Amino acid sequence: MSKLLKSSLLFVAAGALSTAAMAHTGHETHAFIDGLAHPFGLDHLLAMMAVGIWSVSVLPAHRQWQGPATFMLAMVIGAILGGSGITIPYLEHSIALSVSLFGVMLTVPKKHISNTFGLVFIVLAASLHGLAHGAETPETGFAGYAVGFSLTTMMLHLFGIGLGLNIRRGLGARGGQVLTSLGGGLGIVGVYIFGQI
Repeated sequence: MSKLLKSSLLFVAAGALSTAAMAHTGHETHAFIDGLAHPFGLDHLLAMMAVGIWSVSVLPAHRQWQGPATFMLAMVIGAILGGSGITIPYLEHSIALSVSLFGVMLTVPKKHISNTFGLVFIVLAASLHGLAHGAETPETGFAGYAVGFSLTTMMLHLFGIGLGLNIRRGLGARGGQVLTSLGGGLGIVGVYIFGQI
């Protein structure tokens, strides 16, 4: 867990330095701000937090970094594809459903869903979210935009990790009930978002 935190902090620091450089030269500053803001859409926000919660609740301690790292990598690849014009039908509907499915992953006891299945689903969901990010690349450029949405994504993962750790450590045996409630809530919100598209 500490390795993930250190890596995340280094990533944020690198992003902050790149932001300072862009602000100094005036290049892609607006793209960076657009990138920071984009993941705060409800569907993106909930999915990214769910990845952090699931990772610390289900994966073994030495593998908890794999959920967020897998999501980040697949999302960036998806964003590159989306930025180049590649998309799929019903993309927004699929993203909404991914929120509900993340809820199912939190609800179902971990012994019934393999870690490999969870990570494969994270790849698929992250690819969808990445396609959506890439499709909305501003004219001011992709690089700064990608740094922005990657930083926000990492922060949302870290928030989910912190929430998951607090549930596990602070609530003990009751933590499972809280995760089930959270998962059920995510499922309902995902269906609601789907119905609003």
